[in-house]
Amino acid sequence: MNTQFRAPAIPLVTVDPYFNVWSMSDRLNGDYTRHWTGAKNSMTGIVLVDGNPYIFAGKLSPSAGKPDYPDCPAMSQTKLEIKPLSTIYTFTDGGIELTASFITPLLMDDLDLLARPASYISFSAASVDGKAHQVRIYFDITAEWCINNTKQEVSLGHNDFHDISCVYAQNAEQKVLNRVGDDLRIDWGSVNLAVAKAAGSVVCTGNADLRKTFITEGTIAEGEVLKDAVSVSNTWPVLASMLDLGSITPEREASSYLVLAYNDIYSVEYFHEKLTGYWTRSFSSFNEMLECSVLSFQEVLKKCDTFNNTLKTDAIAAGGEKYYELLSLAYRQAIAAHKLVADPDGNVLFLSKENFSNGCMATVDVSYPSIPLFLLYNTELVKGMMRPIFKYAASEAWPFEFAPHDVGCYPKANGQVYGLEDGKLLHKYQMPVEECGNMLIMAATVSVQDGNADFASKNWELLCKWADYLKENGLDPENQLCTDDFAGHLAHNANLSIKAIVALAAFSRMSEMLGKTDLAAEYLGIAREMAAEWESKSAEEDHYKLTFGTAGTWSMKYNMVWDEILGLNVFSKEIPVKEAAYYLTQMNQYGLPLDSRNTYTKSDWMVWVATLCNSKELFDTIIDSLWRSLSETNSRVPFTDWYDTVTGRQIGFQNRSVLGGIFIKLLRDSLTK
Repeated sequence: MNTQFRAPAIPLVTVDPYFNVWSMSDRLNGDYTRHWTGAKNSMTGIVLVDGNPYIFAGKLSPSAGKPDYPDCPAMSQTKLEIKPLSTIYTFTDGGIELTASFITPLLMDDLDLLARPASYISFSAASVDGKAHQVRIYFDITAEWCINNTKQEVSLGHNDFHDISCVYAQNAEQKVLNRVGDDLRIDWGSVNLAVAKAAGSVVCTGNADLRKTFITEGTIAEGEVLKDAVSVSNTWPVLASMLDLGSITPEREASSYLVLAYNDIYSVEYFHEKLTGYWTRSFSSFNEMLECSVLSFQEVLKKCDTFNNTLKTDAIAAGGEKYYELLSLAYRQAIAAHKLVADPDGNVLFLSKENFSNGCMATVDVSYPSIPLFLLYNTELVKGMMRPIFKYAASEAWPFEFAPHDVGCYPKANGQVYGLEDGKLLHKYQMPVEECGNMLIMAATVSVQDGNADFASKNWELLCKWADYLKENGLDPENQLCTDDFAGHLAHNANLSIKAIVALAAFSRMSEMLGKTDLAAEYLGIAREMAAEWESKSAEEDHYKLTFGTAGTWSMKYNMVWDEILGLNVFSKEIPVKEAAYYLTQMNQYGLPLDSRNTYTKSDWMVWVATLCNSKELFDTIIDSLWRSLSETNSRVPFTDWYDTVTGRQIGFQNRSVLGGIFIKLLRDSLTK
């Protein structure tokens, strides 16, 4: 059994759904680094210690067909630490200790900083044998980072300006926002590697033979082979840097850093209008943004360190060390599964991509499980998830009386694609109770966290319409899909009924906050009556059923958590107590199954019921099983939310925003202090 956390994949550069690279190996130099989809987005790091080379990141050869590199042993990796905003590797060899830190400043209290399409890599070296050593670092990324497949051609260039040295690569054929889909990489715009102009800092373009030049000659120089557009798979173009740290002694450590940034030109299409990234509000050009990112590194690093330390303290207090390690792995993933832009009126849009599902954009039942993280740190991001849905639902393009599922397929938010056949949205594929309940609960959580219902009031007509729909259809849902759509259609779904009831109570709370006292009383009464009927319809001797009228079944009642967190109090307090005891009897090695139909589970929902039940035994048991599933699984992918509780293997989904949901215990504790 593992006693130290071993993440199945380690976040490195995590900015948005496209600019998103991980290590899927225990050692940074154990494999190529990869886009979250699994496609190679390679980086290579080599350190020269007194002229002796060691590889600390990636692999020397860009492909199996080029084994002709000089001997360059792998540097010994001695430590890996994953923090919310940074991943820190430590290596030791040749008498030095080398630290490589990957930092993406996704600070939600500063949206202008969070939105910058830039990520940092810093290096520091120290002598550990009491001797002086000459240290130089080589680091490159391949042009794979700006193409969808390696048959595409790229062009490379320099972009030096002011105090910045920069090189870039871009697809030779620029077709901005050219396609939609899931298992895709960006192939427009440009990927950039930049450093501050300083003694010992060099950047250049070339091919992977620059690695050989650095190993044998201790330096790099511009290659002659890449004057024209070239196929990536034929030439393996790279953006390379060399950082000379000079003489490292017992008295003198040294450090340096570089910035990786992506200029996507236009980020998304929003109801047929192309929108730039949110960062363009603050900067007049990409160069200005890049220069600010490079020169503000120390300031940004301090902010990141402060946040990392604060979240660690809060997480350990809320759920212990393992809970903190889960939150640290989920934090950057959950945020970087979105793109932050502003709509034409300047309002925040926080658009999710439904990763490794179907690529849907701004999916309501993906937003709903993610909100605990964003409610904690900035409700404007939750509003940014909801605005596209309100806009679409209010348009003539939306044909139903219930809430939509999504607004498109990433990166084009031009209308729902889920359930679309021959250009028509079919009712049988919709999630009527699910999405109405989600939107009402999300609006209420924002209202409670903000201390006012101003945002809800701006969309009140739709919220009223959806509340009326749930009043008529929510108690005993007909045969339909819910967010767990992989399990298929289900009638009389007890957990979906809970969502409708909680949503009606949440609507009552918003009505009360807006001074609509009669409406608040009416809907609170409806919710309480429905909750009492729910209990009589779903109760078994020691638990509650999966579906009304089906004996011997059970399910996680995760939707009930908002009744407790929002203080709605429409359900009996005995229900989660009984459920907690029953869940403990149903645990498998790697977690609690979603329900009685299968052994698979959803990570987010497990933590929701662990929080709902107010049982330390259940919470600790669930967190430990989720922690072990990640540490021991053979599925080397970014944090999956859908896996088997017997084998620990991924069933589907990876790198999704829903893992923001595991922050729910932290959210509940913050609201009840």
